[in-house]
Amino acid sequence: MISTGPLNSITDVPGIRVGQAQDEDLITGTTVVIPDQPALCAVDHRGGAIGSRDTVAMMPGSVGNQAHAICLSGGSAYGLDASGGVMHALRAQGRGFQIADAVVPIVPSAIIFDLMIGRRDWDHPPYWDLGRKAAEAAGSDVALGNAGAGMGATAGPLKGGTGTASFQTADYTVGALAVANPVGETVIPGTSTFWAWMLEQNGELGGQTPPVRPLQTAAQTIGQPGENTTLVVIATDAKLDHDQALRVAIMAQDGLAYAIRPVHSPLDGDTVFVLSTGTADAPDPWGGITRLGQFAADAAARAIARGVYRADPLGGRPSYRETHGTGA
Repeated sequence: MISTGPLNSITDVPGIRVGQAQDEDLITGTTVVIPDQPALCAVDHRGGAIGSRDTVAMMPGSVGNQAHAICLSGGSAYGLDASGGVMHALRAQGRGFQIADAVVPIVPSAIIFDLMIGRRDWDHPPYWDLGRKAAEAAGSDVALGNAGAGMGATAGPLKGGTGTASFQTADYTVGALAVANPVGETVIPGTSTFWAWMLEQNGELGGQTPPVRPLQTAAQTIGQPGENTTLVVIATDAKLDHDQALRVAIMAQDGLAYAIRPVHSPLDGDTVFVLSTGTADAPDPWGGITRLGQFAADAAARAIARGVYRADPLGGRPSYRETHGTGA
């Protein structure tokens, strides 16, 4: 039996919490995914304009491959400061690698570009403080749309945002959290139908219907390199080794292709993280990992579409519901 989790959220995965903080005046924010215990982490980069921190430590051949949190933030390169605030909050809780009498939290991070939608007349960039506040606010509830790192996100011509989704099987739970800020479109041009319409669960996208017009695949690609990015965190309680987690991250990138066109462009910094808490049994290394990777891809696509569906108009960008109504 396969179903969504009770919250339809990445926090359906036992031991996973999410914290968010945003500045509505500056139209930017930060989202943090925090496992209760250090979790095995892998990362896969596919975009051509990536902004990240400490992701090399999650690559094959690196020592440890464990993370105490994943930090996603607006602010372009300024937003990488947010992970410092997250580290401060975790260190204050005694969370991190113990090295002699020092505590060092490991917080891989990635950023989106949202500097054109909001104000930038700060005395100092707000992201360190946003990261600390997000980490301190971590819990099971995940606000969607204009929340956290999705506060200033845009999705093609529409307002983008933060989304989440989950699947539960008899053996494990898979959840996805996405910050949808692509240069490509999440809605089929000339229709009101999401590219990911066929993956909708329980009316989470307003009750999508198949497109009633011929498909148009051309989308507007407006912007410069580095101005757009979709970020995804996949979490599962299935016990994975690093090679398996990396394979799931690679497969989860297909979820971006289900939900966005074009995707993985020179204008985007698309990145997928995978966290394995390892509290459930390990899947079969062949068919089991293949199945888990497909669930991850589907959950990622749903989370991206939910982030756009639940966003409100802001910064001159209309929302999906303002443009197309509450359903397809």
